[in-house]
Amino acid sequence: MPGFIIPVLLIVLAISVLSSTIKIVPTKSAFILERLGKYRSSLQAGLNIIIPFVDRIAYKHTLKEQAMDVASQMCITRDNITVEVDGVLYFQVIDPVKASYGIDDYRFASIQIAQTTMRSIIGKMELDKTFEEREMINSNIVDAIDKASDPWGVKVTRYEVRNITPPQSIKDAMEKQMRAEREKRAVIAESEGERASRINVAEGEKQELIAKSEGEMQRKINEAKGKAAEIESIALATASGIKAIAESIGNANGQDAVNLRIAEQYIGEFGKLAKNNNTMIIPSNMADISSIIATATKVIDQSKSKKA
Repeated sequence: MPGFIIPVLLIVLAISVLSSTIKIVPTKSAFILERLGKYRSSLQAGLNIIIPFVDRIAYKHTLKEQAMDVASQMCITRDNITVEVDGVLYFQVIDPVKASYGIDDYRFASIQIAQTTMRSIIGKMELDKTFEEREMINSNIVDAIDKASDPWGVKVTRYEVRNITPPQSIKDAMEKQMRAEREKRAVIAESEGERASRINVAEGEKQELIAKSEGEMQRKINEAKGKAAEIESIALATASGIKAIAESIGNANGQDAVNLRIAEQYIGEFGKLAKNNNTMIIPSNMADISSIIATATKVIDQSKSKKA
């Protein structure tokens, strides 16, 4: 029985020694090797051979970018409002040796710097600005931690403010202010819409009046042109008639025709006068007809003599 245990112990010891000798480092990782308590080297990704019982892996670091929660803290703004702020810090180990020996715990130190810088920045700003200037806050925190973490072999890539929470009383006041602002914008928008509507209506009425006046003006122009054409036609017709009468008078028996026409018109007009009145009017001298005809004939003769 004792003879069987010894080989087993030797096999276990060989396996233990072998496992202590061979170290496999994952990708994007770095192991810090110490020999007899003193820094020896940094083991890179892959297979590494060390001396068992003499060398040991003191620290293990990941070289990937890491994210850490920065716990919420109470900050006082410049206008004496207490707000609760938290965030997320992103960093990456650049120098594993410095990260191992430059500081005891770079994660804890980075969080402390982030919180103190946050309190300092918030204290210089009013509450309204804290919501508007998040990019500036993030940038200032990154600069502050990056300067402090350089001896630690850590590079801070970015910081993001996650929440800025004011007290409930301030939330209620801000909600009332936002509601009043929304109502104000709604009233302004409504009044501007009504104003635009009235302007459009007035512009439409103006265009309608202009169109009506232009139409009326064109109608009057057309009527005037029609009347002018009518007068011109009547004048031409009258002139043609007079000319024809004048030519007819100069023909044979033209004088007798004129005398007959004058007598007919005289008798016709006299008859109309007697018809339209209740009293019958009779000329005192029936010879007036012949005298009228003689006068008209004399006028025609004078007219012919002037032409001659």
